[in-house]
Amino acid sequence: MEPNQNLIEGVQGFYQRKHQWMPPDLKKELGHFNAFRIADFLGPQCKPIPYTPKDYYKITLIIGQNKYHYADKTIEIEKAALLFSNPMIPYKWEPLDDNQHGYFCIFTEAFFAQFGNIREYPIFQPGSSPVYLLNDAELEDLKALYEKLLEAIQTEYKYKYDLIRAVMLELMHKAMRMTPMEPTLFKESNANTRIASLFIELLERQFPIESARQSMRLRTPADFATHLSVHINHLNRALKEVTSQTTSQLIADRIIREAVILLKNTDWNIAEIGYCLGFEEPSHFISFFKRNTKQTPKAWRKSIV
Repeated sequence: MEPNQNLIEGVQGFYQRKHQWMPPDLKKELGHFNAFRIADFLGPQCKPIPYTPKDYYKITLIIGQNKYHYADKTIEIEKAALLFSNPMIPYKWEPLDDNQHGYFCIFTEAFFAQFGNIREYPIFQPGSSPVYLLNDAELEDLKALYEKLLEAIQTEYKYKYDLIRAVMLELMHKAMRMTPMEPTLFKESNANTRIASLFIELLERQFPIESARQSMRLRTPADFATHLSVHINHLNRALKEVTSQTTSQLIADRIIREAVILLKNTDWNIAEIGYCLGFEEPSHFISFFKRNTKQTPKAWRKSIV
């Protein structure tokens, strides 16, 4: 399976799909933020949103009956909830009625670059539940914050993005003081298929490697298990059942395929290629490549000249 960049929706892809235009700041090396009302996007007979990895963060205040699926878990929403989506976890949202409304905002990690690392916040941590069910008071408080965001984004106020960051931080801290909803598990056969699909998406979205400064973020079975919110043994069983290969084999096969591409199509040295593929020491990459191909990277590169 060759890398499919259509699997990954970026901020530009979001605007092209929803609006057929892009805000001018997307062409700059700046963080990006925007907020929307769900009613502006959903009509009657709204359909489930499929599993699609994003390269941006999203916080949704959803009002209506819904199901929220991720990995082998699902959460049912009867009235209203706050949903947190991060770039590393594909998810699926399934509306259960036609009365869907609320708000959502999207932003890049760079938008909060001067305010610390938002990836360290519990609401965006792998393994945590991303759904917070809301009572009436919490719902009204959060609706007021989203209205502030919508109002601020339309103004010409010189420091409006500082104001937006302050409101967003208030929203996130409100959530972190709440208790997240505990998910329920799917039946094993369905769960294994879902986990295998999400694993492949997470693995593939790290490729292609396009810069010598780019490095794999998920490299080991434990990394993937953590981001999929499943036990490593569960991940191994699911992949073995669905693909007949272990987690380690699938990762190794994909790394070797990318290593061959880089050795063939770039002039990067062996240490640079090893770094991109998650090996801190060149010797570790050389040993890994030889173990899987019976040749060293240098010998393989010479053989195709």
